[in-house]
Amino acid sequence: MFPKAALFVLAFANAALLSSAAVIVPGATWTDTSGNVIQAHGGGILKVNSTWYWHGEDKTHNSNLFRASPDLTTWTRQNDALTPIAGGMLSTGNIVERPKVIYNRNTGEYVMWFHSDSNNYGAAQVGVAVARTPCGPFTYRSSFRPLNAESRDMGIFVDDDAAQTAYLLYASDNNQNFKISRLDANYYNVVTQVAVISRSTFESPGIIKRNGIYHLFVSKTTGWDPNANKVVTASSLSGPWSAESDIAPRNTRTYFSQNTFNLPISQNFAIYMGDRWRPSLLGSSRYMWYPMTWSNGNLPQIVASDVWSVDSASGTYTAAQGTTYEAERGSMSGGARLLNNTAFSGGTCVGYLGNGGSLTLNNVQGIGADQWISLYYANADSTWRNTTVSANGGAAVRVDQPNTGGGTVVLSVPVKLFLRSGANTLTFSAGQSNWAADLDKIVVYTAT
Repeated sequence: MFPKAALFVLAFANAALLSSAAVIVPGATWTDTSGNVIQAHGGGILKVNSTWYWHGEDKTHNSNLFRASPDLTTWTRQNDALTPIAGGMLSTGNIVERPKVIYNRNTGEYVMWFHSDSNNYGAAQVGVAVARTPCGPFTYRSSFRPLNAESRDMGIFVDDDAAQTAYLLYASDNNQNFKISRLDANYYNVVTQVAVISRSTFESPGIIKRNGIYHLFVSKTTGWDPNANKVVTASSLSGPWSAESDIAPRNTRTYFSQNTFNLPISQNFAIYMGDRWRPSLLGSSRYMWYPMTWSNGNLPQIVASDVWSVDSASGTYTAAQGTTYEAERGSMSGGARLLNNTAFSGGTCVGYLGNGGSLTLNNVQGIGADQWISLYYANADSTWRNTTVSANGGAAVRVDQPNTGGGTVVLSVPVKLFLRSGANTLTFSAGQSNWAADLDKIVVYTAT
């Protein structure tokens, strides 16, 4: 991937986000308890005792360069984990991406590894910083090319052997070859190359070890554009590695996301943690977290869930069930009209929304609360669009619609609206001058 930005730490106690008390809504704007948008992109998750820590990049400035963020409060917002240092690889003129923090039980240190680069991506280095607490602040040690080879999008894996050996996972050689190299006992440096997956164009990696088999999750190198993320497996980190397999339907391009981190919860269930990058407005990039299961064989698959929850104590997840309302059953006005498209449910959608065209759905049932609504849509071209939706004549809410790669792939985006108890009227694209995407259906959830 290309430009990302600064690091800070978010943490929450009692695993609130990873318990059945809260829901996860992929693609929504996630906020802390003070209502501030969470900026923790390209990040990693670390659990210390009963607290989860989320280290990630601050994109508030919509910039590729390294900035520090103001203090926030919760997930819980902590101090800046790593801040700029003038005159070196951590200056505000450089790039710092994909922070991953691991704990070294022998030294008692938390060690952060990250992609450290120049503003034109020519340096292609890794950076290392250390701290005595998971929140830091971290003390920068150095930036370097591992074993004198390029490293760009990277990850870290700690094995379950007695020594807790750690490995760097990284895109190398102009992003053409993917490498795995062992770290030293302090987790400060790279000492031995373990494997090369040649001509793979892998990046943004993560590993889950299950039943003695290593599952390497990666995306391909398509810049900011999403692609069909893959998994390859091996019984040893040195390989041989299997052929690539998709972790989601290929045409969805991993539901318009890129792998960031893979968090195992139980034997057959992990969380796929991805970023939905928006390069023109990086601070509006969204988090795409989904259940990922091994329930249908030996290879994992993402379970596309609009609204879901996870109980980390029991190692289970629950996908919320919603009520579906087909767009073609609504009332159209202006230029809106029915379109035939086999990609949509029932082979029909409502197109030409916006620019005078609108759609009204009546008798949408609510519970008298804020509710999540998923809009299933497709863009006729490879651009971002947006629509508006209002409930019962209230204020219109804008909903961004990422490009779907054309009109044959259906994606969903969430919006939260107050629905009164009983029947509601929802109106889409009324009064907007730009074209919205073609609308297939909406699904209304009672989970809040």
